[in-house]
Formats: sequence, structure tokens, C-alpha cells
Amino acid sequence: MPKQTLALHSATFCIHSLDHDSPIPDDVLQSPIFFISKTEDELSVVVPDDVKVQSEASDANWRALEVLGPLSLSMVGIMAQLGSVFAKVNVSIFVVSTFDTDYFLIKHSDLKAAVDALRTDGYKVTE
Repeated sequence: MPKQTLALHSATFCIHSLDHDSPIPDDVLQSPIFFISKTEDELSVVVPDDVKVQSEASDANWRALEVLGPLSLSMVGIMAQLGSVFAKVNVSIFVVSTFDTDYFLIKHSDLKAAVDALRTDGYKVTE
């Protein structure tokens, strides 16, 4: 199977943790791109850094590498293969998925190492 192409998004993102009963802020829903996950214990929101969210905890300055898709839900091992590339160069990731694809969030300070590792391993990264 050929290696995927990843697109680097220009936006810088912030990951927020909110109380699981918190309403989703309107500014999040108006953002051009956002990711929301909710469990019985937590509500997590990922938005561009310029979207202000009152949260219990947050971690800013992440960049998104989108695996260009659409990817079939039956495809196996994409996250594992990409995750191992990042692990080899000691780069932490935060992964979010949509129906069509996956997004790997990388701290901005680790971005060069991550992109270099991907290219060395045969992946194409567009900016």
C-alpha cells in the first residue's frame, strides 16, 4: 500500500478540557474548523488558538497534519504506522478523527522533526 500524503494546516490549535456538563461555547461552533469529544467524564474541544474558550485546562500551540483522504473506515494500521514514525523521533501526538480522515496534532516546537521524519519514511507532506 502506498504511503499517504499529509497536509499541514496553517492554523495553530489549542486543546481544551471542560467539565463534561459544560455547554459547547458558541465561538467554537462558529470556528471554521473544530473537533469535539465528550465522555461521561470530560468534554474536549480543539480549536484554532485565536478562538477563546473558558476551560478547566488547555494546551496551546499545536499544528495539524491532515491525512489526505477520504480514507475508508475498513483501512487498517494508518494511525499505527504514522504513530510509529513520530515515536521514533520522540514526538508526542494528539489524534482526532472524522468520518473521512485523521488529523495528527503536533506541538509547533516538534513540527520540523515530525515533518522530516515523515518525509524520511516516504510520506509526502504538503504545506
